[in-house]
Amino acid sequence: MSEQRPNPDELLARVQAEERQKARGKLKVFFGATAGVGKTYAMLEAGLEKRAERIDVVVGYVETHGRTETEALLGTPTLRGMVPILPRRQVEYHGTTLEEFDLDAALARHPQLILVDELAHTNAPGSRHPKRWLDVEELLAAGINVYTTVNVQHIESLNDVVAQITGVLVRETVPDRLIEQADEVELIDLPPDDLLQRLKEGKVYVPHQAERAAHNFFRKGNLIALRELALRRTADRVDAQMQGYRREHAIPQTWPTAERILVCVGPGPLGVRLVRAARRMAASVHAEWIVATVETPKSAHLPKADRDQIIQTLRLAEQLGAETLTLSGQNVSETVLDYARTRNVSKIVVGKPARPRWRELLFGSTVDELVRRSGEIDISVITGDRDPIQSQAPPLRIERTSDWSQYGKGVLVVVLCTVLAWLMFPHFALANLVMVYLLGVVIVAARCGRGPSIVATVLSVAAFDFFFVRPYLTFAVSDAEYLVTFTVMLAVGLVISTLTVRLRQQATVARSREQRVTALYAMSREFASTRGIKKVLCIAVQNISQTFDSQVVILLPNAVGRLQAWGNVTGWWGQEINERSLFAPDSHDQGVAQWVYDHGQLAGQGTDTLAGAKALYLPLIASRGTIGVIGVRPAQPQRFLWPEQLHLLETFASQTALALERVELATEAQRAHVHTETERMRSSLLGSVSHDLRTPLAVIKGTSSSLLKGRATLNPATQDEMLQTIYDEAERMNWLVGNLLDMTRIESGSVQVQKEWQPLEEVVGAALTRLESQLRNHPVTTNLPADLPLLTLDSVLIEQVLINLLENAATYTPAGSPIDLSASAARDAITVAIADRGPGIPSGDEDRIFEKFYRVASADSQRGVGLGLAICRGIVEAHGGRIRAENRPGGEAIFRFTLPLQRTPPLVAPESDAPTDQPMTANNPHH
Repeated sequence: MSEQRPNPDELLARVQAEERQKARGKLKVFFGATAGVGKTYAMLEAGLEKRAERIDVVVGYVETHGRTETEALLGTPTLRGMVPILPRRQVEYHGTTLEEFDLDAALARHPQLILVDELAHTNAPGSRHPKRWLDVEELLAAGINVYTTVNVQHIESLNDVVAQITGVLVRETVPDRLIEQADEVELIDLPPDDLLQRLKEGKVYVPHQAERAAHNFFRKGNLIALRELALRRTADRVDAQMQGYRREHAIPQTWPTAERILVCVGPGPLGVRLVRAARRMAASVHAEWIVATVETPKSAHLPKADRDQIIQTLRLAEQLGAETLTLSGQNVSETVLDYARTRNVSKIVVGKPARPRWRELLFGSTVDELVRRSGEIDISVITGDRDPIQSQAPPLRIERTSDWSQYGKGVLVVVLCTVLAWLMFPHFALANLVMVYLLGVVIVAARCGRGPSIVATVLSVAAFDFFFVRPYLTFAVSDAEYLVTFTVMLAVGLVISTLTVRLRQQATVARSREQRVTALYAMSREFASTRGIKKVLCIAVQNISQTFDSQVVILLPNAVGRLQAWGNVTGWWGQEINERSLFAPDSHDQGVAQWVYDHGQLAGQGTDTLAGAKALYLPLIASRGTIGVIGVRPAQPQRFLWPEQLHLLETFASQTALALERVELATEAQRAHVHTETERMRSSLLGSVSHDLRTPLAVIKGTSSSLLKGRATLNPATQDEMLQTIYDEAERMNWLVGNLLDMTRIESGSVQVQKEWQPLEEVVGAALTRLESQLRNHPVTTNLPADLPLLTLDSVLIEQVLINLLENAATYTPAGSPIDLSASAARDAITVAIADRGPGIPSGDEDRIFEKFYRVASADSQRGVGLGLAICRGIVEAHGGRIRAENRPGGEAIFRFTLPLQRTPPLVAPESDAPTDQPMTANNPHH
C-alpha cells in the first residue's frame, strides 16, 4: 500500500496549482484543422446550451464571414431571450475604421461566460494587447470563463510544419502553452471531401475567394495533412490528460493506451543491437521509443572503453529518432521501473545477460529483477549472434580504485586504533576495543575509498586477535567463541565500509547534479534581471565558459542574414569577460556556423555533421525561429559525447536564445510604442493645425475678398473693422506657429535659459500688458506681496508661461468670470498661482493636460492645438521648478508653478532720479 501513496511534493504542487486555478476562469478551445470545419458554429451552439442552463453568456466577438448558418445561429432566441452581443470597439487606422473586441466592455460587464472567436487574431495598433489571446488571458485572470476557436496552423510549434506542407507561412500564431493549459479542448473534425463540398457551395468563403482558396491552401492533400496534425495534437493532449489523472490519483500501474517502448542499454556489447531492434519494433507499431542508461555510483569507475560504448549507443539511438536520457539511481531495475511507470511505458527491452549463472546468483541479475517486479509491463529480452570473443563471459576484474597513499593512510589509521585500544585495554572490555576499530574503518571508508576500507577491516580483525586475544602476540585462538567475534567484526566492518563508500559516491553524484542545476538557475536569474543585448551575451559567455570549461563564441545574423561573431574586437567586452573565454572562428568554422543557422541543427566537433570543425555549434532557436548560433570549444573534446552534457548545453543555448529574443521583443515593443506615439501626435497635430489654420485662413480669405469686391460700397468704418479682423486672425496664426516653434525648440534642447535677477512684479506686469485685449472680458485680480525677493529667471520665457496660463484661463472659462493671480514665497522657492472660475479639470486629467496636443474633451472651446501647457512645463522645468494643476473645492481650476530662490540676491543701489521710499505693490505692477 505504501507504494500507492502519492508523492508529497507532487501533492503539494497539485494543491498549489488548484489554488491558483480557483480565481481564474475556465478556457475551452474549439480546435479544428482549418477554416470552415464548424468551430464558430459549435462554439455558438455550446454557448446557447449554457444560456439555456441559466448561465450568464455574452458574445464578445464572433466573426461569421458571411456564413448564413452562423448568422442565423447568432440570432437564435433562447428561453432567456437573445444572447447579448457586446458592441465592437471602433479603431481608426490609416483612414480605415477597424472593428475590434472591446476588452474593457467585457471586463466591465463581467459575464460568467464569454464567446471570443479567432484566438490568434492580431489586434489593431493602439490596442491594449497586440494579440487577442492576450485579451483572453486577461479575461481568464479576471475570473471570466471563455469559449474560443483556433486552427491547427496557428499553433506556434507547428508553424514551420504547416508552412512546409502548404507553402503558406501563417503570421498569426498562438503559444502552445495556451492550448496545453486549456481546461478543455474540443476537436471539430470534418473530412476533406465534405469540407471541399462546403467550399464549393460558398459556405466557407464568398465565391471568388473560394475558387482561389481551392487552388491554393484548400487542396485535398493539404487538408488531409492538416487534419492529421489536428488529430495528433488532440491525441497528445488526451494522453497528457490521462497521465495527469494517473498522477493525481497516485495510480502506479501503467495504462497501455498507446505503445511506448523503453530500451535499457549499458556498457555491454548488445547496446547497438538493442537499439536497432527497438527501432524496428517501434516502427512496426508506430510507437514512441526511449533509450535510457542508468548511472549508478559504480558508473564513475567504468573503464573508458565501456563509457565510450555507452556514448556511441546513445548517439546511434538519437540518429534513429529515439529520445535518449541518463537516469540516476542506486538500483538499476528499480530506477528503470520507476521511470517506466512515470512515462506509462508498455514494453521494456533489455539484453540477455552474458554472465555465468553463479555470478548472477551471487551478485544478482538486473533482468531477473525486472521480470519479477515489472507487473503489467512487458519485458522483451533480446539476444543475437556475437563473435566468439563477445560470446564469452567477461572475466571478473578487480581494479584498484585508490592510489597506494590511500592504502597507507588506511594502515596508519589501524595502527592508531591499535595504540588507542592498547591504552584502553586495562580499563575497558574487549567489546569497547572492537568499537574503536570499527570507528577507524568508518574513517578510512569516508576518506580513502572502498579498497583501503576493506584492507583496514581485515587488518583490524588481525590486530585485535594479535594484541588483545589470548594467547597474546600470536594469531592462535584459545577460545573458539572468538571465531564468532572475528567473523561478526569482519562482516560489520565490511558492511560499514560499503555503506560509507556508497554514501560518499551518492554525495558526489548529488553534488555534480547540484552544480549543473545551480549553474542553469544562476544564468536564468541573471537573464531575468538584465536588459540590453551586450549584457545578455556577457552572461551567456561567462556561464557557458565556466560550466563547460570551454571557449565560447556567439554569432548573430546581420541585415542580409550572414552570421558575424559578436565581441571579437579587443576590449569590446570590457572588464566583464575574460577574453581567454572567447575564440574567433576561422573561415571553415564560419561556414559550419552558417550551415547550423540555415538548417537549425547542431553540427561540428563531436557530431556526424561537419565533424572536422574545431568547435561544436548549436542553433539559438527561439519562438520565432533561429536567431543565431553559439559555438563551444571545450578543453576536453570528449566532454559533449555524453548526452546529459550535450542536453545541458542545449538547455543553456535555449535559455540564451529566449533571453536574446526577449531583448529583441522589448526593442521592437519600444519602437512600436514610439511609432504609435508618433502617429498619434502626428494625427493630433494635423487635426489641430489643419483646423486652427483653416479657420483664420478662411476668415482672412473671406474678409479680404469682400474688401476687394466691395471696396467702393463699404464705408470706412466697416473697412477698418474688416482690416482689424484680418489682422487679428493673422496674429492668431502667428501665435499658433510660434507655439509649434517653441515646442520644437524645447524638445530639441536648443532653448537657452538666460537667467538674470528680476522682480516677479515686472514679469507679471509685462504679461498683463500683452494680454490686455484678450483679458478685457475677464477681470484679473493680482495678489503679489511687497516683500517678494528677487528671482534669477529668463524674463522672456517666464512671461511666456504667464501668458499661456492666463490665456488658457480666459479660453476655458465663461466670459465675465474673474481670474486670480497670486504669488507666495517659501524658504527655497516662490509659488505662482493662477485660478479661474471655469468648470475645472476632469478627474484624472490633471497630469495629462501638460502633454503635447492634449485638450480637455469636455471644454466648451477647442481653440488651440494643446501645446500651451506643454510649453509651460518645459520652460518651468528648464528653470528647475515644477508645475501642476488641480481643482479647488468649488470645482474651479488652479495652476501653480514654482521657481527656485537663490540664497543671496544682489544689492541694487537706488537710481538717483527715482524716489527710494516708494514700494512696489500689487496696485502698481508696471514699475
